[in-house]
Amino acid sequence: DANYDEAKANPYPDLPDPLTLNNGTKVTTPGTWWNQRRPEIIEMFDREIYGRTPKMTPKVTWEIAGVTNRVLTNAASRFEVVEKKLLGHVDNSSDTNISVTIQFSLTLPVGTPRPSPVIMVLTFGGGRGGRFGGDAFPAWQATILSNGWGLATLNTYSVQADGGAGLTSGIIGLCNKGQPRQLDDWGVLKAWAWGASRALDYLETDPAVDATRVGLEGHSRWGKATMVAMAYDRRFAIAYSSSSGQGGAKINRRDYGEVIENAAWNEAYHWYAGNIVKYAGPLTARDLPVDGHELIALCAPRPVFIGCGSTNGGRMGDGFADPRGMFMAAVAAGPVYRLLGKRDLGTDTFPPPETSLTNGDIAFREHSGGHTDVPNWPAFLSFAERCFGSPIRKPPSPSP
Repeated sequence: DANYDEAKANPYPDLPDPLTLNNGTKVTTPGTWWNQRRPEIIEMFDREIYGRTPKMTPKVTWEIAGVTNRVLTNAASRFEVVEKKLLGHVDNSSDTNISVTIQFSLTLPVGTPRPSPVIMVLTFGGGRGGRFGGDAFPAWQATILSNGWGLATLNTYSVQADGGAGLTSGIIGLCNKGQPRQLDDWGVLKAWAWGASRALDYLETDPAVDATRVGLEGHSRWGKATMVAMAYDRRFAIAYSSSSGQGGAKINRRDYGEVIENAAWNEAYHWYAGNIVKYAGPLTARDLPVDGHELIALCAPRPVFIGCGSTNGGRMGDGFADPRGMFMAAVAAGPVYRLLGKRDLGTDTFPPPETSLTNGDIAFREHSGGHTDVPNWPAFLSFAERCFGSPIRKPPSPSP
């Protein structure tokens, strides 16, 4: 059973130093970080945790499959938007038995004076939070649109299935020609991150989009993928990673909620490289050469918002994601942000729920609800205004 006793949560309290090279030399300049230390950390994550994205991946050709102009209304707002349904056709000439078509949607407000920043939500199926059903849509989406920003959703399952049985299909299977993975081949989190990067490629071609201001959001397993995509693709401007837990933005050495051994179970091993399983035995979490604070550090100097719900006595709340472990990782990433001239979290004292730590370039907020990203959206969107600038349109008129 998962441990939810904080007194037992830190059997291996010593963390790898993100600012010490593998040869023991301290990193004291941004140049050494960019040229030496950051590549070292990426190599360790590639080899041991997430797997290696192939050096050559197939070309993606984007098709605009549909464009719809709509008026969206709820109790307080009325928006004219244009919705684009996009299909990313992945070149499968290397193995015509495997086809991959990335499903991506983009909703942009009409009438903005300049190209819109976009927040891309990593999701599944038709799109948690990404589809506007009927006349009602969530308040956080209304805020995005009223700011003059766009909202995109990536169906990660169209890139790679969320299961071990799918590893011989999807983009991983296509690159491997349907054969089993090697121990350091990429897992599903890396594949989803690859899909997010290909969607960003499309956004760079859309004149209505400010592609230098594209943010990423994901919750739970998509919170993990958000962290991976943000860490590896420096084009993403900002990230909101919600309840990412083990393999995301928490300290994986901790024994609280989801732990490194969970990476070996049948519901999760496919997210990672095969090499991660050895840390469930004979090795332990103490032997990990990298940890979650270094995943956050790879995002520097760009702003990252780490959100979660309160533990509420264990898994009944958001305890499985280990809010304190994510806070500790955010604190431990601070030295890299400071080295690059940015602001850290500003405290090492775990805050009470509903406290928005958003004055730095690493942000943290634990809402008082359970395993959901919804309550933290307002705090994140306020945080994002520092990155995206003030809203680029007047607030909408109330619906008649």
